[in-house]
Amino acid sequence: MEDKQHNGRVPVVEDMKVKVLRGSEASFDSEEKSDYPPSGANSIYTAILSRNEAVKDAKRLKTFLELRDKYVKKNVIFEDPLFPANDSSLFYSHKPAMKFEWKRPTEICDNPHFIIDGANRTDICQGELGDCWLLAAIACLTLNEKLLYRVIPKDQSFTENYAGIFHFQFWRYGEWVDVLVDDRLPTCNNRLVFTKSFRKNEYWSALLEKAYAKLHGSYEALKGGNALEAMEDFTGGVTEFFDLDEAPKELYSIMRKGLQRGSLMGCAIDVTSASEMESRTQQGLIRGHAYSIIGLEECDQVAKDTKIRLIRLRNPWGRVLWKGPWNATSNEWSTISIADKENLKKQTVESSEFWMSFTDFKRNFTKLEMCNLTPDTLQGDERQSWTVSVNEGRWVRGSSAGGCRNFPDTFWTNPQYRLQLYEEDDEPEEKQASCTVVVALMQKGRRKQRHQGAVFLTIGFSIYEVDEEMRGKNQHLQKDFFLYTASKAKCKTYINLREVTERFCLPPGEYVIIPTTFEPHEEGEYILRVFSEKNISSEEVENTIEAGQIQPIVFVSDRARANKEIAHDGIWGDIKKKPKRKLFEPEEETDEEKQFRAIYQQISGEDMQICANELRRIMKNVLAKHSQIKTKDGFSLETCRSMIALMDTDGSGKLNFEEFKHLWKKIKQWQLIFTRYDKDKSSSISSFEMRNIVNEAGFHLNKQLYDIIAMRYADEHLNIDFDSYICCFVRLEGMFRAFNAFDKDGDGIIKLNVLEWLQLTMYS
Repeated sequence: MEDKQHNGRVPVVEDMKVKVLRGSEASFDSEEKSDYPPSGANSIYTAILSRNEAVKDAKRLKTFLELRDKYVKKNVIFEDPLFPANDSSLFYSHKPAMKFEWKRPTEICDNPHFIIDGANRTDICQGELGDCWLLAAIACLTLNEKLLYRVIPKDQSFTENYAGIFHFQFWRYGEWVDVLVDDRLPTCNNRLVFTKSFRKNEYWSALLEKAYAKLHGSYEALKGGNALEAMEDFTGGVTEFFDLDEAPKELYSIMRKGLQRGSLMGCAIDVTSASEMESRTQQGLIRGHAYSIIGLEECDQVAKDTKIRLIRLRNPWGRVLWKGPWNATSNEWSTISIADKENLKKQTVESSEFWMSFTDFKRNFTKLEMCNLTPDTLQGDERQSWTVSVNEGRWVRGSSAGGCRNFPDTFWTNPQYRLQLYEEDDEPEEKQASCTVVVALMQKGRRKQRHQGAVFLTIGFSIYEVDEEMRGKNQHLQKDFFLYTASKAKCKTYINLREVTERFCLPPGEYVIIPTTFEPHEEGEYILRVFSEKNISSEEVENTIEAGQIQPIVFVSDRARANKEIAHDGIWGDIKKKPKRKLFEPEEETDEEKQFRAIYQQISGEDMQICANELRRIMKNVLAKHSQIKTKDGFSLETCRSMIALMDTDGSGKLNFEEFKHLWKKIKQWQLIFTRYDKDKSSSISSFEMRNIVNEAGFHLNKQLYDIIAMRYADEHLNIDFDSYICCFVRLEGMFRAFNAFDKDGDGIIKLNVLEWLQLTMYS
């Protein structure tokens, strides 16, 4: 059927694929909040969200060296107050099944060492905790000494300058953080319960596990996960996920180049139900268990005059269970030359490692996880210099959590990021001009929320090309654009992993990236990274504000132009003039106004002044005469107080009749807009529509403010009723008026002391 409103255009239907991982494949994540300031701590929005947190030490946690030297000088052994040696650091869902005793290595053995003969994969043996995914990543990390000692600083010992304090470094959403721990470890019968080294007096791996547990809130938070998480936390690299059932033909070459350039790799066998967790295949492999990929080799088969591709794996459990071809006692070893056989045996340095053919690897395992140190790891023979753009954001229920393209009514409300690609690749893979980009969407803050029932959201993204008419305009694209425009590129599938990464070759131009959850109304934080061979521009689109006007304008606006446009736009006129007591010229009253006056006089008395309670009674009577406006019981007392604060020009806390008339005119104008969007006549509107409604009323806000409006005024069904709607608009106009009253020179910047700030915010 032709759509008359859109010149016969037919809405585009796109197939969005989704894959939900189960069991230990789907893991959790969060950031350490006790030791480090939150990212974007200088933003007003962050300040608003964190204002209810406990006041923290202004000096933050001191550095490792300062604390160590302090305790050494005092001859005191450090005890970490942020990760205490008790059950709260162990489990959150149940009490320990055994009696734990926290001991320092000096209490467990006579001659403890942090590292003996270098840190290597033989030092990692899994304990009673189901964190094989973490240990698989650590085993991969030991293959790259430079990366290893970035995570595990060498300046630590149980002898020199020992104070019971150790530190480890992890990459967290764009920056490296230092995590401090004491050396008290959970034991039972004088033995370590969790990760340990095969050497009884070596403790780097146990302390690294403890630091990672602290980063996520508890040891239990590490139970069940995905090796890609830890790989990325150890390197800051970019992850790739391969479904081996759909693996590219050049997978062996991709993996070989990756290993040569330091990529970390792991693999696993998917589980389809909880009963399959850690069950064995016929050939001895463990389902739902993470294995490290250590190496690849290509050997000559003497009799067949062909080559065989082999892969070397490691089981974090510390023992080999593989019973298939190329196990330690199989006959396949006799088919290769003695030199190749000795070379392979030499590489197998411990009993937990084993070989299998690459064909068997693809046949038995279902997924490959790879963390590349740079996006160019798998391309060509020489390293390239990549530029990266990093943006942080969040999906807010009812405002910017619009879900994927399957939900066209809300998809457009998701955060939008403009991407400008105008420099072509030096050697494009295709004949036509192209720009290579790697898009990586990572969700934040899930593992530490695991005790609250949090799981990884199913996430993905789409990329749309912006037509010439919209290029250079930093405007939030509306619903119709996405309804009638097909995506230029998108992730292969939506999946519940911490990060979704795809590589694209796009023609030069301007694009918009839409990061989303699969379902709408799912809240979460994320970091969006875009890598390119050439210079790129990637920034979040600010709703309805022209380019160059994207600074917040609720408290401080660095853009006088934006402020002036807002101050003169909309239905309230020029609000920069100093208010006077007599704002309104006397006019001939209409019949409606005469009715208002009669009601007003009846309630207000001789002084013709009304307080909030009296205003509520008047508004209830007035609304009863207007059937098009339906409310349960008129306006709330809080809304009426805000109305008085808006219209009160003399600071009396009351309204006179002229002020009331002006207030009613505003309400009627806002009501007309409300009615246009209340299509089902339910006297409520969707919170997703507020960005368009607010703009139509003349208020120009940014994304963060739309999120705040949804959180503050929407109900549990993500609807905003008429009372909340009016309360929101009254406060918006009141805050703009107050800002302009303080902005005496009109430059869009105000400076307030704490009492002025309280005056501005308390009476609104």
